[in-house]
Amino acid sequence: MYNMTRIRVYSDKIYALWLREVKVFFREKSRLVASTFTPLLWLFVIGSGFSSSTSVTHSIDYQKFIFPGIICMSVVFSAVFFGSYIIWDRKFDFLKSVMVAPVSRSTIFTGKAFGGMTNSLIQVSILLVVGLIIGVQFSPLALVQTVVIVLLLSFALTSLGLTLGSYMTSLEGFQMIISFVVFPLFFLSGALFPIDKLPQWLSVLTTVDPVTYAVDALRNIILGIGSHSLGLDLLVLLIYSCVLGALGTYSFRRMKAV
Repeated sequence: MYNMTRIRVYSDKIYALWLREVKVFFREKSRLVASTFTPLLWLFVIGSGFSSSTSVTHSIDYQKFIFPGIICMSVVFSAVFFGSYIIWDRKFDFLKSVMVAPVSRSTIFTGKAFGGMTNSLIQVSILLVVGLIIGVQFSPLALVQTVVIVLLLSFALTSLGLTLGSYMTSLEGFQMIISFVVFPLFFLSGALFPIDKLPQWLSVLTTVDPVTYAVDALRNIILGIGSHSLGLDLLVLLIYSCVLGALGTYSFRRMKAV
C-alpha cells in the first residue's frame, strides 16, 4: 500500500510537469505552425523537385523515399530545441520554484522529457496525415510501430536538448551550439539519400548517428526498404534512449536553478 501511494504521488508530479509543457505548446500556436512548416517545405519543395530527376528505387519516387526522413527531421528540430525552455524557465524563475519544491531532479527531468515527446508526437501526427495525402499507405501495425520509433527518438533527443540546456544560461549561446548539433544529426542520417553506397568516412559518421536508425526503421515500416533489420534499429534507438536519458538525469541533478 505504501509503495502504491509513492508511485501515485510520483506519477502525479510527472503529470503536472508534463501538462504544463503541453499547455505551453498549445498556447504558442506560432510555434506549432513554424515547426510544422519547415518539414512540409522540405517534403514538397525538395521532394517534388528532386523526384523529377532522381530515382532512388524502381518502385518508390523520391518524395515518398524522403518522407520517413522528414518525420525524423521534425522530431530532431523540435526535440533538441526543447532544451531552450530550460533557459526560459531559469530566466523567469519558474525553474527556481520547481527546484525548491519537494520534487526530485529526476522527476523534473522525466516530466519535461515526456512533454517534449508529446510535442514531437503532435507534429509527427500532422505529417502522417500529409503522408496519406501524397499516397503513403499505413497499416494499423505500421502506425503503432511508427509511434514507437518516434517516441524512442524524441525521448533520446529531448534528453540531449535538456542536457545541453541544463548547462547553459544564454539562449543565444544555446541556439548557436544547437545549430552544430541538429544539422549534422539530420544530414548524416540518410534522410535525404540512401546510405548503402556511401564513402567510408561518411559511412562511419552515419553509423554513430542515432537518427540514422530511426530513419531506417521508418523506411522498413512504411516503405518496406531499409539498410538494417528493424530489430537492430530498435535496439540501437533503445540504447541511445537509455544512455541519453541517464545523462539528462545526471545533468539535472547537478543543475543550478540560477
